[in-house]
Amino acid sequence: MRPSDERIEQLAQALNGVKKITILAGAGCAGAHDELIKVAEKLKAPIVHALRGKEHIEYENPYDVGMTGLIGFSSGYFAMESCNLLLMLGTDFPYPQFYPKVKIVQVDVRGENIGRRARVDLGVVGDIKETLKLLMSSLNQKENQDHLNQALNHYTKALSDLDDLAVPGSIKNSVHPQYMVKLLSELASDDAIFSCDVGTPTVWAARHLKMNGKRRLLGSFNHGSMASALPQAIGAQVAFPKRQVISLSGDGGFAMLMGDFLTLNQHDLPVKTIVFNNSALGFVELEMKAAGLLETATSLKNPNFAKLAEGAGVKGFRIEQSADLEPALREAFTLDGPALIDVVVSRNELFMPPHITADQVHGFGLFAFKVVLSGKGDELIDLAKTNLWR
Repeated sequence: MRPSDERIEQLAQALNGVKKITILAGAGCAGAHDELIKVAEKLKAPIVHALRGKEHIEYENPYDVGMTGLIGFSSGYFAMESCNLLLMLGTDFPYPQFYPKVKIVQVDVRGENIGRRARVDLGVVGDIKETLKLLMSSLNQKENQDHLNQALNHYTKALSDLDDLAVPGSIKNSVHPQYMVKLLSELASDDAIFSCDVGTPTVWAARHLKMNGKRRLLGSFNHGSMASALPQAIGAQVAFPKRQVISLSGDGGFAMLMGDFLTLNQHDLPVKTIVFNNSALGFVELEMKAAGLLETATSLKNPNFAKLAEGAGVKGFRIEQSADLEPALREAFTLDGPALIDVVVSRNELFMPPHITADQVHGFGLFAFKVVLSGKGDELIDLAKTNLWR
């Protein structure tokens, strides 16, 4: 589907008439990587990607400045807030509080998405690849790239800050999840298929897995359904039996559909299952704390998942120290059959959103006050130990 020539001309005029443009690109840009890069080069525009667009946009992209949204980077938020025009390409990014109050132009093959999340000044219905190909000849080459350079510098700093967190750390009897995912990304094959449960596994996957144009990242990114990682991994492994498939499962999600784990051995599927074992519904706890609530009904009494895997005929690893993680992952990846790596991660690991609101500050302060009043001051000490050691 392609826009009319008249619509293409309107789109070109809108883009040629402003100085600072930021692109927000999503899963609709699949297959349009080269065209996207060429348009960004002409516009001198930083590219912010939505989560579902990560695997299609992030790699070999000198204009990428990360994500925005609750689990995004400060650089993505900055690039959108500092532009004069936001060009939305193939994205239905659903969080209105992260849209800037600037002129918005939206291109999407699905007409029902136009203007669904934010007021748009120009809507264009068309396939992203075909639209960008038609648009190129009508775009003026921009020379000033101050906006782009500022966004890229911000991104470099944001990546450095994230890398500083993705280290073994000093917390005894647990592993920092950022370090685990960064190491996993380094050791996994070039065409690995990753699936991740909603909540904190999605956060760390979005921030620390590196895409390269061949890897895939699957998750319930539209609906946020729990326990999706393992069944998605099973489906991916059946569809692509020769590719490495890795499930990043939360302990709550894994337990919810734990019966599916038997399928791996039953059908000899070599899925590697990584369990983020923090004995809690971690993301829900964070939401409660940010709202000023004491966490309620979020604790999990987990079994030793590695021993459970062994009982099911699958090789299991139990990791409680950072030094043991890399050898276990390397061994698991050499196995012909399935494996489960039960990694004990810190329950109190916080992730910082790209923009902290006054309500969140007030809510977290209220939570801390309630913790002290309830006589659970040790919880605050553990929280501080986990997050302030850096």
